[in-house]
Amino acid sequence: MQLGLHVASFAWAGGPAAIGQTLGDVAQAAEAAGCEHLSVMDHYFQMDAMFAVDDPMLEAYTTLGFVAACTERVKLHVLATGVTYRRPGLLAKIVATLDALSGGRAELAIGAAWYEREHRGLGVPFPPIGERIERLEEAIRVCLQMWSDDDGPFEGKHYRLAETLCSPKPLGRLRVIVCGGGERRTLRLAARYGDESNVIARSADEVAHKLEVLRAHCADAGRDPGEVAMSVLYTGDALIKGDSDRFVREMQPLADLGVQTVVVMPLVEQPVAFVERLGAEVVPALAGL
Repeated sequence: MQLGLHVASFAWAGGPAAIGQTLGDVAQAAEAAGCEHLSVMDHYFQMDAMFAVDDPMLEAYTTLGFVAACTERVKLHVLATGVTYRRPGLLAKIVATLDALSGGRAELAIGAAWYEREHRGLGVPFPPIGERIERLEEAIRVCLQMWSDDDGPFEGKHYRLAETLCSPKPLGRLRVIVCGGGERRTLRLAARYGDESNVIARSADEVAHKLEVLRAHCADAGRDPGEVAMSVLYTGDALIKGDSDRFVREMQPLADLGVQTVVVMPLVEQPVAFVERLGAEVVPALAGL
């Protein structure tokens, strides 16, 4: 099993003036620790369900451009890119740019978006969930076409592009991670378009059920379920409490199910020390699961 690091808070010691230095240190520590990828959130405001809404929140892809310059090997994506935040042609261009400048380390992790407050706050349209799912599928299709040899038009229900020209294209085949556990539509999109499905891991039983649904959708789409990896976002408290052994024990049943990657969040004021501990205590143990 591999480890991903997801930076979900920038409320670190030293305040806003220290964010750049701390983030660079965190990114380099994650790479040295052996983390498979580093991700950031796609939000305008901090999530008011977890933190103070006026806590620092950085624009996601600008942030990954900074992280790319600080690192050499770790893969980079936004967890998860909200389909409502950018027009899909622009998104495809942004991700291709990140891939070119990072030496082929970008991935597209994308979901239907959910945080209505920040959309209303900044005047960004926030359609109902059914429409957002439709837009999610079209956005994935636009990106895949933009990154292919087909630079012709795209005609969808919600998006129409006269040209899908993207130069430079990604340096290699760019992985698509479909984020969200919706069983009827989101996991179907993961089965049809995804290289990976990312869900929140509240329990091993829930993950087992999501995997079962995903595999059924793969069968309907004519895909080998082995072509779609599964990753989970960890929401437990073992690592925050410093109990690496308990965390590894909690990961064993997920590894037994076939989950390839677990994503953790350094929700502490001193994130560098947290990441260094991951490298010493967690990454080697997960590699043996």
